[in-house]
Amino acid sequence: MPDLPNPNFAAQVDWNLLRLFVEIAKAGGIGAAARRLNKQQPTISAALKRLEDHAGTRLLHRGVSGVELTAAGRALYLLCEDMAEAARAAPHRIAQALQQVSGLARIQVVSSIVSDEFDAAIASLHARHPAIRIEIRVSPWREVLDVLERGEAELGVGTDSGVRAGLTYEPLFTETQQLYCARSSPLFGTRIATMASLRDEGFVLTGHDEVETITRLRQRYRLGTVVTGLAEDLHEAQRLIRLGTGIGFLPTLAAAPVVKAGELWPLLPEDIAPSYPMYLLTRQAPERGTPAQLFLDEITRHLRGREG
Repeated sequence: MPDLPNPNFAAQVDWNLLRLFVEIAKAGGIGAAARRLNKQQPTISAALKRLEDHAGTRLLHRGVSGVELTAAGRALYLLCEDMAEAARAAPHRIAQALQQVSGLARIQVVSSIVSDEFDAAIASLHARHPAIRIEIRVSPWREVLDVLERGEAELGVGTDSGVRAGLTYEPLFTETQQLYCARSSPLFGTRIATMASLRDEGFVLTGHDEVETITRLRQRYRLGTVVTGLAEDLHEAQRLIRLGTGIGFLPTLAAAPVVKAGELWPLLPEDIAPSYPMYLLTRQAPERGTPAQLFLDEITRHLRGREG
């Protein structure tokens, strides 16, 4: 087969062949694709040959263990992925152009999110599409991931110590936590020398809402063995700490107004305060509702503007 690009590719190709090519690449072989599509293997092979004839070059190397994309095949596969995304976005763009967008954009988030881009995306989505109802539900970070995986929400904001195969992760911001005490605490106005000095202090814990970075830090220094308060919501944890029931970790941006008012005091030097990434989370689903897609477009635009 000549290794020459076909200048008439777009006019000649059957677009169904491109979809079939993607299925072969994803399945890892012609036989596997045939079983997945419930078609005969010779039919799949013949279709692939027609596509390679149109392209004017080989797209796959066939071997005993399956198929491997050639350089041309990898380039075409990426284009096919772009075309598939464009096709999925088409109904959303049409509805947007006709000003007929309504429905629900449900977002599952951890508590106390402080993000200018997140807020700007909500404001601009409402300004552009006032008929879209925006629903924000708050839950511990693991539940955010579970809700997205179950398909009960299409968008989320949270953290994750690993990577779940069915989700995409877009960095949103870096969250830092600080260890706080109340004005009534003997520790108020001081900076601790070592973490070990706090082992006997009473702690306010956040249960399932505590991120793994904080859990590992506490376990390393045996902090929180004396529990004097427990709240699954960060706002309520802040209340318990502010009222002097114990010391505890809180996100610095969420606690900033209370710190500024002199009701809480940060105990850790800034250079050792633990931090971790917060992500905009989306489901890797072939279909996405128009309201969710438009919110994703808005926040992506604001994030790209920040990078620029």
